[in-house]
Formats: sequence, structure tokens, C-alpha cells
Amino acid sequence: MSQSMQAGFPIREQVTSFIEGRYTRLAGHELPVVFPGDARRISTLVEAPADEVDAAVRSARAAFEDGRWRRQPVEARQAVMRKVADLVDQHRDELAYLECMNSGIPMRHLQKGQIPRTAYNFRFFAEFLGQHAEKLHGQTDGYLTLVLREPVGVAALIGPWNAPLALTSMKIAGAIAFGNSCVCKPSEVTPLAVARFMELLVEAGVPPGVVNLVNGRGGVTGEALVAHPQVDLVSFTGGTQTARRISASAGEGLKPLSLELGGKSANIVFESADLDRAVDAALVGIFSNNGQQCLAGSRILVQRTVLERFVEAFAQRARKLRIGSPLDPATEIGPLAFQAHRQRVAGYVDIARADGAQLLCGGAPVEALEPGFYFQPTAVLARDNTARVCREEIFGPFATIVPFDTQDEAYAIANDSEFGLVSYVWSDHQPTVMRALSEIRAGMVWINTPMTRDLRAPFGGIKASGYGREGGESSMKFYTFEKTVMLPTVPPSIPRMGI
Repeated sequence: MSQSMQAGFPIREQVTSFIEGRYTRLAGHELPVVFPGDARRISTLVEAPADEVDAAVRSARAAFEDGRWRRQPVEARQAVMRKVADLVDQHRDELAYLECMNSGIPMRHLQKGQIPRTAYNFRFFAEFLGQHAEKLHGQTDGYLTLVLREPVGVAALIGPWNAPLALTSMKIAGAIAFGNSCVCKPSEVTPLAVARFMELLVEAGVPPGVVNLVNGRGGVTGEALVAHPQVDLVSFTGGTQTARRISASAGEGLKPLSLELGGKSANIVFESADLDRAVDAALVGIFSNNGQQCLAGSRILVQRTVLERFVEAFAQRARKLRIGSPLDPATEIGPLAFQAHRQRVAGYVDIARADGAQLLCGGAPVEALEPGFYFQPTAVLARDNTARVCREEIFGPFATIVPFDTQDEAYAIANDSEFGLVSYVWSDHQPTVMRALSEIRAGMVWINTPMTRDLRAPFGGIKASGYGREGGESSMKFYTFEKTVMLPTVPPSIPRMGI
């Protein structure tokens, strides 16, 4: 292992699959793991080919069938999951460092947000599991009808590169809480913290084979995982185009899917809003996590009566955002996750100009921080919602501001999108707020608040933002199936045939 001079935490020289409680050493195609802050290669990922995916799935299947985890008492599974959370807390700085080094997410955001969220995912599902009760119906004369929930089997859990550990750990916690086994595949760009997390799961007492890990590109490792005949269900967070391929493959095996995909979410600022708070939240909504989040309020719809004030304040603040190394605790905006993605984000500046948009701030790489993958916080004022920067998910620190005049126009613009993940509404006028709740077509609506999440509530999108829901009861419904048992209270009368 190589040592970090800055943080003192080890980075594996090679990241391989983690099967049956240990790292594998199989040969495979090698991919660089790069620190986005300076484009330096910090590790090597060994891609899992189809035969290695097969070994991981078979390990998970054996663990499920022999019941080494699912047959443990609820209290025992809860204790292990709480231990996982405790270990995440103990290793918070290490996990944050590993996540930072391959994602470019600022350490301050990881230490205060995503890593504590990883621990919370396990504590939440441990508690949820203890509160779940089976159903009993006694209305049918002479019978008790039991409705039991049982684990589905082996889950394929495919996580994204923009919040690798926080989102992958939520899938793992939801899957194993109810007794499933699983095989995880993180993004090939960001494998470090997820790989280290596998070790913590085993240390906490999750039996080997219950959670396995394979690494590689979606077209190689991901396709082999989704198509594997012993995988029973698939949970995917990522891009819409990839989701279409996953849907087609999973459909061949009639596998249940949960797809949490992209967004082009409307952040609506009415003239009745507290404008200072709306500006604060709009900056957080598009520029936090380096702008790389499906929940981003990337289409900021502003009522024309307050447009000038909002644009001036927003652009001024965006220019002052502190851009720098994600390891620096003062940094607000770090680098984008990989070079090709920065090139894609930069390309939308020319696209915006071609559509007649006005560049308000940013719009270029940060030359002083080359060869890191930094890009200036950018905002444009679009002529209308038909511009490509209003239609396509950019997934970077790139805000598009669109003016509107009336409430009817605001809702029409907000809903005029192929996506439907989340939306934001800013208004201190209660009738406006109440109407917004019914008019906006999205899986989640935040009122006068930046993004937050209650794991008890379902989360997911509509249209090209995916389908299915996870979180609390929704996760229970996805990761389990209902089994109905008819139990007679007295011996029933049975017709005697063939006499």
C-alpha cells in the first residue's frame, strides 16, 4: 500500500473484487484511479470479468441459501448493523479521505455530511427492522391469514460516482436488513472508500459472502452482474441511458428494478420569497458536491419582478466561492470527478451561447489549478426553457436561470422536462405554496428549504428520472416479497372426491 503524506491513511495500490470476505487476486483489465485535484494516478482498479462476477454472485447465493445471515434473529442482525455504524464513525476521517481522493468532493462536505450519512443508513435500517410487524387478518371465518415478508434473495446494487459510499451504503443497509445477500458494483472512477467499507462490514460481523464487491465498467462488469441468472433484483443509481440498458437486461430475467436516475430539477423563486434565503439555497442547490448531484436545482426559475436582484446577488456570490484542493478544509468547490466529465461540462458553455443565453459568471476551467479537473462555478441566463442547457442534465457547477411572469407559467416550465426527480419552491405566500404542491410533477418537492432527506419517506423520480422508491417502508417492499399463509383455527371441512 502507498501512504498519503497529507493524511496518513493508506491507499490500496490495487483495488480488486471483495468476495467471501476477502480481496481477490485475479488478473483483469487495469484502470487508473486518479486524484481529480492534480490528475495524479493514486491506485489501480482491476476490472472483474464475467467469471469473477459469477464467483461473487455464487458466493452471495450460497450465503443466502444456507441462511448464515437471513436466519439470524432480528436482534442479532440489528446488533451487527449498529456495529457497522459505530465502525464508520470510528473511521470517519479515513473514509472521507479515501472518498475525497477519488471523487474530488471537499473533505468538509464528506466529514460533515456523506460519511455520517453512511453510519446513519445502518442505524436507521437497524431500528426500522425492529419496528416492523407482520400482518394478521382474522376476517375469514375459521382461518387466520398471515402475511409475511421474506427476503427476495441476491440483490445487485450499482452505485454512482458522485456520492459513492453514502448512496451505496444505503442500498446495502436496506438489502441486508431484511435478510438478502448482495453484490455491489461502485463506479470504476470512485472505488476506494467502498472497498474499505467492505472490510468494516466483515469486522462488524456481517458473515463473509453476504456482501460482495466487484469493480469495473458498466459495459463489462455491470452488464455481467445484471444479466446473471442468480441475481434476483437490481437497484441502480446513475444515468438515464445506462438505466435503459439495465432495464432491457433485467427485463429478460423479469427482475424487479429500482432506478434512481438523473434530473433537471426546477428551483422556483417567486416574488413572495425571502430572496436572501432563496439565493443562499440556490447556491447550495447547484454548487454543493461540486455541482455533481442528481438533486441539483439546476434550472432556477425566477419571477421577473425580482429577476434582476436575484441574478446580481447569485452571480456575485458564485464568483466568490472558494475553489481549491478538496483536501483543504476551506474549499467550497473542488474538482470535477474526471477529465472527460469536465470537458463535457465545459462544452455546454458554447451550447448555451449558441442558444442565445447570457453568460453571467464562470464558464471556463481554472487554469491556475491545472492539471486538476477544476471548473469555475457557472451561471447563464437563458432566453427560455427550450435551450439545451434547460433540457439536458449537465451534472456540474452550471446553473441555468429562466425568467417567468405568472404562476401558471412557472409550473408549465417546471413540468416541461423529460425528468421529474425533485423540485424546490421559494415563497412565503401560503396559497402559492399550497398550489405548488399540487401543480409540480416530481417525486419530491422541497418548500423553502435546500435538499434534505428523511429515510422514513419514499424517494425516487418519475419519467426519465426513474421508477421505484427506496427508503423505509419503500425499501422493505422492494427488498422483500409478501408470502400469504392460510392457517385454519379448526380442521376445515374437506370435500371427499373419488369416493
